[in-house]
Amino acid sequence: MRFDGRTVVVTGGAGGLGRAVAAGFVEAGATVAVADIAGIQAGPGPHLRGYPVDVASPAAVAELMRAVHADLGGPHVLVTLAGGSLGTPRDLADIAPGDLDLVLDVNLKGTFYCCQAAAPLMAAAGGGAMVTCSSIGARQPSPVTGVPYAAAKAAVGGLTRRLARELGPLGIRVNAVAPGLFLTPRLAERFAAMPDAERREVLDAIPLGRMPELREVVDPVLFLASEAASFITGITLDVNGGRYLPA
Repeated sequence: MRFDGRTVVVTGGAGGLGRAVAAGFVEAGATVAVADIAGIQAGPGPHLRGYPVDVASPAAVAELMRAVHADLGGPHVLVTLAGGSLGTPRDLADIAPGDLDLVLDVNLKGTFYCCQAAAPLMAAAGGGAMVTCSSIGARQPSPVTGVPYAAAKAAVGGLTRRLARELGPLGIRVNAVAPGLFLTPRLAERFAAMPDAERREVLDAIPLGRMPELREVVDPVLFLASEAASFITGITLDVNGGRYLPA
């Protein structure tokens, strides 16, 4: 899974998972554009560059892709990690219209805008790979996230399959990862606040009997983006220790 000479765009790169994924690509030889609304400074060495962007703005996303192409070439790989429940309430009665809009705008529309803007540049570069981010919360009810997140992440799965069909003839593969509960700082805080019984229920539902390490989702992302997955497109890869077992 080497990416020497390849330009990789990672959205949501300021978060715990995004930072780990970006570092994984750099370690594998890629030049990485880390895009996040928080903004990221250039990393050590020439292989990591930060770009501030609001993925919910199609104009901002189009400008991001133009800038990456001009600065770094490509892009050859896009990983859309910008998203999450974004601090919105979990319980139905507490969810306001603005909460729904925020989660859909970032998770679903943001993924669409990024893929739409990157596709022609990838095609011109000879093809590439997109890895979108669904969730176990799209597969079954989550103890920490609510309806807007479940709906958005389920829609990302449909978006991924449709993009795989449309972009395949251009040499672009599109797959999704659906992580389980990875305890990034934001999710760790929510998990710690849950009652003991609910935390125990989560662990008991994982056949592997433990919470995962970040590298255990980083490696699947790199796999789907790499030539090792050259004949795989349109799938959602579940990364949850067996907590969700599809038929």
